[in-house]
Amino acid sequence: MSDDLPDPGERRPSGLDDTTVEALGKLSEALETVQRARGHLYTFHQLTGHAHLQLEEAVSLLRAAGHDTHADALTADLLGRDVLPGRWTFQVVEEYDDGYYRCFTETEERLRNDLAKGRRHIYESEMKRRLQR
Repeated sequence: MSDDLPDPGERRPSGLDDTTVEALGKLSEALETVQRARGHLYTFHQLTGHAHLQLEEAVSLLRAAGHDTHADALTADLLGRDVLPGRWTFQVVEEYDDGYYRCFTETEERLRNDLAKGRRHIYESEMKRRLQR
């Protein structure tokens, strides 16, 4: 075991009650869900960008086939279009990261530091010890 990691048997700081450990466990679980949501948001960003590149190819192929009217319609209706008013997906991702996600991660860390001396996964660590006896 690394010297800089707490002994899993000593994760719970002295005086920390079961309800607080459970609450911090739920907060950790919520953070994990937010991290998964963030991953899906990045997937949305990448898939939308890929679709845009495919759309550009379709416009080029329509023009090459002599369908300029349809290519012009695609260009006017979709090419470069915002996914939300005034925003492309990279802006949505940045706003999520800089706003909700940052607030969530900082708040979780602050509570964990205030209540549990910064220790993570106390609930899970105790469950592991209990189940591996």
